[in-house]
Amino acid sequence: MPKQKTFIIGHRNPDTDSICSAIAYADIKNRSEQGSFVAKRAGQINEETEYVLKKFGVSAPGYLSDVGAQVKDLEIHRTPGVEGTITVRQAWNLMRQDNVVTLPITKDNKLQGLITIGDIAESFMDVYDNTVMATARTQYKAIAETLDGTIVVGNPHGYFMKGRVLLGASYPALMENFIQEDDLVIMGNRSEDHLCAMEQNASCIIVCMGARISPMIQKLAEENDCVIISTPHDTYTVARLINQSIPIKFLMKTEKLITFKTDDFTTQIKETMGKYRHRDFPVLDKRGNYVGTISRRNLINVRKKRLILVDHNEKSQAVENIEEADILEIIDHHRLGSLETFAPVFFRNQPVGCTATIMYQIYQEKQLEIPKNIAGLLCSAIISDTLMFRSPTCTAADRAAAEQLAQIAEVEIAKLAEEMFAAGSSLDDKSPEEIFYQDFKKFIVEDITFGVGQINAMGAKALAPIKENLLPQMEKECGKHGIQMVFFMLTNIMEETTELLCYGEKADELISEAFHVKVENGSCHLPGVVSRKKQLIPAFMMALQQQ
Repeated sequence: MPKQKTFIIGHRNPDTDSICSAIAYADIKNRSEQGSFVAKRAGQINEETEYVLKKFGVSAPGYLSDVGAQVKDLEIHRTPGVEGTITVRQAWNLMRQDNVVTLPITKDNKLQGLITIGDIAESFMDVYDNTVMATARTQYKAIAETLDGTIVVGNPHGYFMKGRVLLGASYPALMENFIQEDDLVIMGNRSEDHLCAMEQNASCIIVCMGARISPMIQKLAEENDCVIISTPHDTYTVARLINQSIPIKFLMKTEKLITFKTDDFTTQIKETMGKYRHRDFPVLDKRGNYVGTISRRNLINVRKKRLILVDHNEKSQAVENIEEADILEIIDHHRLGSLETFAPVFFRNQPVGCTATIMYQIYQEKQLEIPKNIAGLLCSAIISDTLMFRSPTCTAADRAAAEQLAQIAEVEIAKLAEEMFAAGSSLDDKSPEEIFYQDFKKFIVEDITFGVGQINAMGAKALAPIKENLLPQMEKECGKHGIQMVFFMLTNIMEETTELLCYGEKADELISEAFHVKVENGSCHLPGVVSRKKQLIPAFMMALQQQ
């Protein structure tokens, strides 16, 4: 089984800090520890982050929307697929050799069918009619191999396609009455019997006990296109073994196959496995290629996804099914949230304005050189989270880190900030829903659930059209996912002020209690308020607790 990856991931509606810190920490871990660390994202990237990634030439992390256990997290039995042309006997020997009860039949790595031990056992017990080998288009080479024999005359790659299988143990005068053209006849050592089969135009004769086959019979067989197979076994053994030479594609099941995809979640497949009770179920990859098989026992020791969380520690903000994952570390700069873990974890939480500042510190602590492109990402994240050092969350450590990172990345902070915020506040080709979820977080306090979104711009002109698009969208989103109140911050960075929009029952009352301002038509102005984390959310929580 390949080495398990550890995913480094931010919150569900990722901002620039969430994405850039995940990329940076993956670089740190891969350069300083054993293992495979991969940056991921739990949601769509906003325009600001997209601009930053493009500017510094870094690809966006892959999308990981759900960390529930999947089929690919199970210990898949890598039972190789076989071609449908192998014989029943070969299939039986393979299954015994590999200690498996199900054999997948594949062609060009695509699943064609399945055969089980039970199918083969049933075929041994069934009394087939004497045309089954022709119906199954059995190759002469396969017949010879099954009988441990050799082809004395004829094309080994030819097929027995017409006729019956007969036991030629009678006198020639009697055999003339029942051997028909194209039959396959199992015979002993008498030359006159062999000659009789030739005269009746048999397509194949099997000579048992390694008996001598006269040159005359061999010549007649060549002239009549009759295949002669010599076997060391007696007629009873040959009669018992010969049906095992038919190809398994004749016995395999091809309809209503129960298969799973590697991306299927284990919670979804449990019911199916319990309903059908097969020993093994084939697994296919995204392209439909056969991968292996799984059984119900594999569900017992499922490998949980390994996660490192950055820039959040709230369950409501985390990737879906976070409780099913194995959280190894949390690197954050927010208040302690509702996330619980099954075992102790490394938890680094610092009162700084940005997770990227902590990443800069970790590079220094581990004495790792910061790549130029990653320095650009981290500098951008600090500018974004601290609103270019104007947010009350900004600390001296944030400013110092940003200045050092700007030197490494060879960028000017003021110019980079202007470009970033312009990209982030652009409404070009954006739907109201996209604007709404660009930077939106969900919070739970006691039995109250509310959501807060935020858009930053360098001036009031860029914010004016956003308000018109947001108000109807806020009304539409309220009530979804248990959210009772919706708030949205339109933050003017240069003037250091926010217009706060609200919707929902008692949303205006909460604002009035928290900030002692009057809300009119679902809107109010909050001078000096620019930080959701350090100014808005603490004030809301204090007001809710007092209620």
